[in-house]
Amino acid sequence: MMWQTYCAPSTLAEALTLRARHQASGRIIAGGTDLILELERGVRQAAVLIDIGRVPGLDHIAVEDGELRLGPLVTHNQVTGSAEVVANAFPLASACWQVGAPQIRNRGTVAGNLITASPANDAITPLWAMDATVTLASEARGWRTLRFDEFFLGVRHTVLQDDEVLVSINVPRLKPTERGTFLKFGLREAQAISVVNVAAIVDFGSQGLEDATARSPIRGARIALGAVAPTILRAGDAEAYLAGRCLTDEVIAQAAELAAQAARPISDVRASAEYRRALVRVLTAQALKKLRDGAERADWPARPVMLWGGTEGRFPARRHAAEFGENAAPGIHMVLNGVPTVLPRAHGKTLLRALREDAGLTGTKEGCAEGECGACTVWLDGIAVMACLVPAERADGCEVVTVEGLAGMDGQLHPLQDTFIQAGAVQCGYCTPGILMTATALLAEVPHPTVEEVKAALSGNLCRCTGYYSILQAIENAAAG
Repeated sequence: MMWQTYCAPSTLAEALTLRARHQASGRIIAGGTDLILELERGVRQAAVLIDIGRVPGLDHIAVEDGELRLGPLVTHNQVTGSAEVVANAFPLASACWQVGAPQIRNRGTVAGNLITASPANDAITPLWAMDATVTLASEARGWRTLRFDEFFLGVRHTVLQDDEVLVSINVPRLKPTERGTFLKFGLREAQAISVVNVAAIVDFGSQGLEDATARSPIRGARIALGAVAPTILRAGDAEAYLAGRCLTDEVIAQAAELAAQAARPISDVRASAEYRRALVRVLTAQALKKLRDGAERADWPARPVMLWGGTEGRFPARRHAAEFGENAAPGIHMVLNGVPTVLPRAHGKTLLRALREDAGLTGTKEGCAEGECGACTVWLDGIAVMACLVPAERADGCEVVTVEGLAGMDGQLHPLQDTFIQAGAVQCGYCTPGILMTATALLAEVPHPTVEEVKAALSGNLCRCTGYYSILQAIENAAAG
């Protein structure tokens, strides 16, 4: 059993009360994509989980006092899909789009990315460059707002106290004269932890963005570096050097060198310190050239793949508080593949284990149990998620669909299952349930996807046999009707 008690408050006030009551023995969970792994590996301990994931009103992105306000339940995919964020905080949108895979981005929150406090976490770097702040709340001590250099203390270490909850991320919108971008380098195209990441913002001043050229002096720049020090770094010497200068190739090269000198990287399994410093130089130069040339959005997808199915990407709110444990609620109630179901002994485990061990639905596979392979993909209230990173109690009162639920009640296969058979898109078959769930969610969202959209959807699903060619053909055949 990974935790003893699981609390599901229905208001922020209830969550703060629970936080104050349990202090160090309790952990706040929202998406859980980091916390579940930490509990599995023993990096963190928690007797009590306080799940705020269905507290109403905490998953909104609002504009107040010239700032974007992100609630603590705002997911990476919600940021990616927000026209307001894309227009006014593009570095953050770009970073969120490059986090994990669609199923991870549907559960993982920006707030969780900050609280985990890894210097390689992608969302922190653009927020630091944009001078964002965080607001924390405590039942006893009230609310306080902190700058990032006040909030982050070191690797996986923040000032967040045992009775506090992060309730808002406050992001100044880019000025009309500013452009910004985010670049990362990982060891693969998707599901990659940053070896190095860079966020850069340039203020082109009074000449305006349309007239900005390599011969136009800029007003200033902000450059933040990730995965090269215990916390995110601002490349202060590079920023000072750029102020008042034109973004010629020579100036960009010198600024990139100054940024590389600011880095304090270590050598680890992903890269040596020397390689990381060289990457800072390369990524900084690339970012500045993109901003100078107005090309920072050239690769931005016109229609980012979310795997929201027919939903709007928000999970339904919980109406009443609940508590699960040995002396609490007797079972977890859900609608499972269209059938009202109670799992009486599924407490303290992941949804993946509950489906296999308690519901007897072994179609959902465990490939990695770390959110890396996608074999355990299911739909939670219509949204594709990795079941290995979802607490079983989170599914209480929800609708869950597994691969067994794709076929009709009469046993008729789903059209996508038919095309998989016809195209020979199965070898060992272990990855197939997760891929079917992912692809079906994609087709519900985008009935006629491009090949690139199919690849983006499958970026979180690993197949070790077929090389994907038959899989892609099967999905194309299904889309064609």
